[in-house]
Order: sequence, then C-alpha cells, then structure tokens
Amino acid sequence: MKTLDAWLDEYGESHQNPVNKTIHWICVPVIYFCVFGMLWALHPYAAAAGLAVALVFYFTVSVPLAVGMLVITLAMLGAISQIPQILAVSVALFVLAWIGQFYGHHVEGKKPSFFKDLQFLLVGPIWLLNFVYRRLGLRR
Repeated sequence: MKTLDAWLDEYGESHQNPVNKTIHWICVPVIYFCVFGMLWALHPYAAAAGLAVALVFYFTVSVPLAVGMLVITLAMLGAISQIPQILAVSVALFVLAWIGQFYGHHVEGKKPSFFKDLQFLLVGPIWLLNFVYRRLGLRR
C-alpha cells in the first residue's frame, strides 16, 4: 500500500494550476457531500456503509486525517439529514461540481487522477484536509 506522502504527491502532480486548485477547493467538498447525500437518500445505513469504506482507506494512510474526515463527514451527514429532497439536490450539485472538476483539469492540461486509480476519488478530500492541517500546525 502507498504511503500518505505517495498518495498526496501523486495526486498533486495533476493539481498544480492555481485555477484548477481553486476549483478543487470548491468542487471536491461538494462532490464528497453529494455522494453521502445520494447514499443517505438510498438509506441512512447506506451512508454509514459508505463512511465505513472511506474510513478504512483513510485509517490505513493517516489516523489524524481519518479522524478529521470522520468529524467532517458526520457534520455533513447531520446537515444532509435536514435537507428535504436531498437526492435531487445531491444529483444536481454532483453534476455541476464534476463539470467544474473537468474544466479545472482542462485548464491544468492533465487528466483527473482517478482515471489512473479509482482510489484517488478518496485522496482528493484528504489532499485538501492535509493543507488545512499544515496551516493549523496539526500532525497528519
């Protein structure tokens, strides 16, 4: 299994352009939220199962980042549980956010990392959280 630094470095290779980075700061959290919104719309247990799968990956690469993602995801699930028509909201925002992501990669001139390995879909959120941890001086 790759180390945290290997995942983040490889992900970062296709996220150098400032426009693409800015788009990712907006779209990655929206996509993450929408995935859990769609899972919640299926059933809250589906969202819990999705969280469990994500946490297995996160805990294998970094306990502190996994804890951060757990807190963030639980906060998102709390918000999701209060949104009427969460499926429609999630699908619409998911599509818009992916359009943004692909535009960012067009500007970057590089394909999204997940075309190489689907696990990069889980790396995006911790790539961003890693920046937050560094800014706050937290161990990752």
